Amino acid sequence: MTSARQKFRDFIGRPGVLYSLLGVAAGVILIASLASLSSLIVNGWIRHDMDMRAELIYRSIRDQAAASGVSEKSVLSKVMQQISEDERILGLGFCTRDGKLAISTSEMPANLDCAEFAHQTAEGATFITPKGEHIRINFFPLTVGETSGKLLVVHDLDIVDQRERDARLFVTVTMATVAAAFAILAMVLALALRRSWMQSLRRALEESARPASDAAGPGVLANRDRQIDALLADIRVRRRFTHGVSAKWSPESLRDLLHDELPGAQVIIVSNREPYIHNRIDGEIRLQIPASGLVSALEPVMRACRGVWIAHGGGSADRDTVDRDDRLPVPPADPAYSLRRVWLSDEEQDGYYYGAANEGLWPLCHIAFIRPTFREQDWAMYKAVNQRFADIVVEEATCENPVVLVQDYHFALLPRMVRKRLPKATIVTFWHIPWPNAETFSICPWREEILDGLLGSSILGFHTQYHCNNFFDAADRCIESRIDRENSSIWLRCAETLVRPYPISIEWPPRALAGQPPAAQCRANVRARFGLGEDVRIAVGVERFDYTKGILDRMRAVDDLLTQSSEWIGKFVLIQVAAPTRSKLDAYAALQREAEALANEINARYAREGWKPIHLVVRHHEPDEVFELFRAADACVVSSLHDGMNLVAKEFVAARDDRRGVLILSSFAGAAFELPEALIVNPYDSHGMAKAYDRALRMSAEEQADRMRVMGEQISDRNVYRWAAQMLLDAAWLRKREKIAARA
Repeated sequence: MTSARQKFRDFIGRPGVLYSLLGVAAGVILIASLASLSSLIVNGWIRHDMDMRAELIYRSIRDQAAASGVSEKSVLSKVMQQISEDERILGLGFCTRDGKLAISTSEMPANLDCAEFAHQTAEGATFITPKGEHIRINFFPLTVGETSGKLLVVHDLDIVDQRERDARLFVTVTMATVAAAFAILAMVLALALRRSWMQSLRRALEESARPASDAAGPGVLANRDRQIDALLADIRVRRRFTHGVSAKWSPESLRDLLHDELPGAQVIIVSNREPYIHNRIDGEIRLQIPASGLVSALEPVMRACRGVWIAHGGGSADRDTVDRDDRLPVPPADPAYSLRRVWLSDEEQDGYYYGAANEGLWPLCHIAFIRPTFREQDWAMYKAVNQRFADIVVEEATCENPVVLVQDYHFALLPRMVRKRLPKATIVTFWHIPWPNAETFSICPWREEILDGLLGSSILGFHTQYHCNNFFDAADRCIESRIDRENSSIWLRCAETLVRPYPISIEWPPRALAGQPPAAQCRANVRARFGLGEDVRIAVGVERFDYTKGILDRMRAVDDLLTQSSEWIGKFVLIQVAAPTRSKLDAYAALQREAEALANEINARYAREGWKPIHLVVRHHEPDEVFELFRAADACVVSSLHDGMNLVAKEFVAARDDRRGVLILSSFAGAAFELPEALIVNPYDSHGMAKAYDRALRMSAEEQADRMRVMGEQISDRNVYRWAAQMLLDAAWLRKREKIAARA
């Protein structure tokens, strides 16, 4: 007896048998669970299908009644009888508000009490008739002539029961087969893994028992252990920061990331535009925060990193506010990092900024049908200024391996220049504008130098994967390099550059939102400022005066809207705020003149006493002024002809904590990939944009709230701190990899 019991125990204790039994048990549990779950799922699907069909029937009856303009019950009864011929529809009826069944189809259940539905607001309910019929009734508000009531759509739920039984049988048979296969596969895999693990453990034990003199070399095992520990630590951090990305990113979490992943690392930002400008106005020094998406994105990051920001000092009082080393602690009210200003002569500005950067690279990268201008003297100045900034990066570096964040198309050559002086630096370059396709980029006479300069970066970032792909194609076409598309990297002269999409964003919640009055008060303020009546709907556009922003196109759409829908004359205005920029360039000056002329022309055509459709405000607005406009608006128009991201779209959503307003967004802005809940438009199609205006102005408050809620959640989760964290995590990973490679 004992022997038999022992044999049974030995049999059960065999790994293969044990794993088979576990697999069978798991299969039985899974079948039981899924059989019940399938019933619930099928039930839910069919009921959802019934509700959708009822909604379509309601719309069809409502629209036909409205289109024909009839009020005769016989006409409506005929329409309802035709629809009820669908075998899935049991019957249709119309109950008046006083509880009478005024119209019904032939199969409508008898003894139906209309009083039950007269004042209900839910969309549907399930009932059992006196005959024992299991039915579902959906009811909708409907007006027939002068009579208001409810349209009843009745479904037979016996269909649901039959389909549940069929689904349960199908799932049971299918899962029984899957469970058997799973048990066999589990047994085979478990035995194979167990054997492999035992062999590995046996080799490790044999090696550990071997005398030190027989080992591969002194310290090899210890070094291997340290590498394993480092990899495990890296996995833990990535789980915490990357897989935990659903957590809200903030300055505190970004500082934690820097402390954990880049302890003691110096962070240096290089950009052309500075985050704080000092100008002398009326004999006084005044502080200005520029209207720049780059500044909006990076300034919160620097407050978290507490590093050094190197930028061109272009304000008329900038020299008066720095110390003898051209540094300034910022923000002025609560200093968190250093601003290092670089001085450029007018000649350098004309060649580097206005010439090569904004008459050459800017139109080259933005497909806005402005021909780029390439002048050799501009390029020479561009190289000289890039070298000047590279020298200052080296001067500001307090270690041999700082983290250098290079910003935008003004510094395409700087990464390679810094790499030559600081070979161990981790250089992350972010290109804030689109990258064109290879054919377009190949017209640039400096294409090889630009690509070589950018590939001096450790990491090169763009807003979208599409721009990354364009860069791969350009490198493949224009220079001798090795493209590794699987790992998203490019090898040039034995050095690898990672190419990654990092969609830029804004801080959440934005600082400009703090202290803002309620949206109703903002609306009242804006109406008073522009002399608008209470019944006038407001759309706003906030841009720099740039030909890529589609300012003229949104004005033409207003013209089309007022032409096609005259009801909006006197009831709608577009407040277009445009900050002057690059006024030295003919294309920008011409744009401003054309915009002013177009606004005057449209206003002259439609203006009424005390009202005009377009208010063009040409001046710089501070962030709190912009947010007041956002909070007052019924719609915000972002009609970029081509844009990397366009943070105005995200700022508008962030400004609306009341979950109101509609975002009209160009499909050619990077933000359209992240905010599909906006009304996406083609800015070249004025008529289509006019329709979007009309739809936005008519959109219900409930739909506005639904759309704004989804977009708000997207922006709050993927805020600017997350954008910076993604780049810094990749930079930290690269530094660890390089450290291990150097040790090896």
